[in-house]
Amino acid sequence: MTHDHHNHDSHSEHPSHSHHDHGHDQHAGHSPEMFRARFWLSLLMTLPIVFWSGHIQSLVGYDAPEFWGSDWIAPLLGTAIFVYGGLVFLKGAWHEISARLPGMMTLISLAILVAFVFSWIVQLGLIDAQALWWELATLITIMLLGHWIEMRSINQAQGALQELAKLLPDQATRLKGDQEEQVAVSELKTGDILLVRPGASIPADGVLKKGKSDVNESMITGESKPVSKQPGDNLIAGTINGSGSLRLEVTKSGDDTKLSGIMHLVKEAQQSKSGAQHLADRAARALTAVAISAGVITLIAWQFVGADIEFSIVRVVTVLVIACPHALGLAVPLVIAISTSLGAKNGLLVRDQRGLEQARNLNTIVFDKTGTLTLGEFRVVSQTTQSLSDDEALEIAASIESESEHPIAQGIVRTAKDRKLNIPSAHNFESLTGKGVSAQVNGNDYLMGGANLLELEKVELSDELKQATNKAEEQGHSVIYLLHQQQAIALFAVADALREESKAAIKTLHQLGIQVAMLTGDAKNVADAVAKELGIDQVFAEVLPEDKASKIKELQKGGRKVAMVGDGVNDAPALATADIGIAIGAGTDVAVEAGHIVLVRSDPRDIPRIITLSKATYRKMLQNLWWAAGYNIAAIPLAAGALAAWGVLLSPAVGAILMSASTIIVAMNAQLLRRVQL
Repeated sequence: MTHDHHNHDSHSEHPSHSHHDHGHDQHAGHSPEMFRARFWLSLLMTLPIVFWSGHIQSLVGYDAPEFWGSDWIAPLLGTAIFVYGGLVFLKGAWHEISARLPGMMTLISLAILVAFVFSWIVQLGLIDAQALWWELATLITIMLLGHWIEMRSINQAQGALQELAKLLPDQATRLKGDQEEQVAVSELKTGDILLVRPGASIPADGVLKKGKSDVNESMITGESKPVSKQPGDNLIAGTINGSGSLRLEVTKSGDDTKLSGIMHLVKEAQQSKSGAQHLADRAARALTAVAISAGVITLIAWQFVGADIEFSIVRVVTVLVIACPHALGLAVPLVIAISTSLGAKNGLLVRDQRGLEQARNLNTIVFDKTGTLTLGEFRVVSQTTQSLSDDEALEIAASIESESEHPIAQGIVRTAKDRKLNIPSAHNFESLTGKGVSAQVNGNDYLMGGANLLELEKVELSDELKQATNKAEEQGHSVIYLLHQQQAIALFAVADALREESKAAIKTLHQLGIQVAMLTGDAKNVADAVAKELGIDQVFAEVLPEDKASKIKELQKGGRKVAMVGDGVNDAPALATADIGIAIGAGTDVAVEAGHIVLVRSDPRDIPRIITLSKATYRKMLQNLWWAAGYNIAAIPLAAGALAAWGVLLSPAVGAILMSASTIIVAMNAQLLRRVQL
């Protein structure tokens, strides 16, 4: 499956890792197309070899026409297949051996070299036996098919990257004064002003200068609801503009955009090696040793019992064919590639495969509070109103506070916007130093402020407002009053608001038998109030940033497997210390760099999904490894002729067919991972 990725190749091509870093990368520089072409041409050349093979003729019971030169069809075409189809494997073997890591390619090469040399010895009449041309041809052809399937699957898994690359448009419309010009996205520079038409992809990260629209950001955040954008808001490359026409100023382009960052993380993850992959490498090396030893023992044993050399060599060739652990080479990389792309589709970016692998063993999750369980922004968390409706009071308060830069004032304004209220405009706004603000809204005079304002204005609170004040202060919330004609008519408790999803996430984690702890620099009463509301098991409050990592170590010393979830710069050491660091994607780049897994959408409910994905991935790896290795272990004695006395002998061709069947089963089993519901 090829993706047309236009000019994104530079981002999306998967760079071949150096041959020295692991035995698996027999495919550096290879493409599915190359294997496909070699497979079809080798198959075409194999058909006449099989048709004119004496062995097949006697087996099926027909006589192939004989003519001058018909004896040379098999050796000439067989040699062509060996050179054209077999060279890929020989080169791979050379790399493996020079890296002192014999593996898959070494085994295939051993089998085809033995068959090729032996067949020429027979052909030249140096030994009286049957040549193995048809076995050689079918072996190479079938191995090419196996590799084509493997490369296709791995490429499809890397499709996650190519799909991301396709989100970026090729061209952008740049404005020079009133002139529009089409430029390649790669040429954009910071400060360029771009025109984004309705329905178009946004070509670079930037700030909206003019226009309003709803933008579909689901490809980056996983949030299906379009996000409404006003001038001053940030726009992300690769997201889709709704129905408005927008002008944006480029802040980041090319490789610096958020999308490129995500692509870079996915690419890193696909190349990061897991423990299971090391296991597969070790298994491949062990099988190489087993195959060579089995080959040598087979040859000696048959010679010892007096079998003729041709029979013994055919057994050796069969042992080497069967021992090709092709399924093994496919077992783990495929599962990793599929789980990485499955994660990416679900907003989980696996930066380090070991993190995903460990997630199945977690029993404690530690959340940073601010920005992770909470929004990291102030909101009105409760309000008590007298003589007006809640919405009316909030509209007036937001109108007064919209002039103020103070974070608490901004929290009141944001809450009104969240509730989609109409905020009237305020007049005669005045800041009263140390006590609050005053303004005129809809012709009425109002004051807003905290406890100081009540004292200065000598305002007595009603019992209802007194109770609400006490409750809010116990929970560590800031209290702001709205006054009109010397009366307090509303109270707003302002705090860092909880994410709606936090409660559900913690409930799911508890169902999975996982303990939840919270780390925060906040005062104990604030932390306890949040913990109580969310049902958190353990609270570490008033923790200095530099002590966060030591709290994680404390839990680990108690024998717990800990994941840390955080978003801020001060979480980076704790993320790195934990068994698994999970970074909230909307957080800072530093946190993202420190995490093993990055949540693209800042949704804590994605954490149980990581555990589900981890368990499913591990199950599939083990199934595939057992199938692949077990299959080889069982088949080698058969190939060696252990049951020859009972008339059971495997021919090299049947060996090759069985081997490819095993590869296909492993590939299909890996694909079943796509069905996992996260």
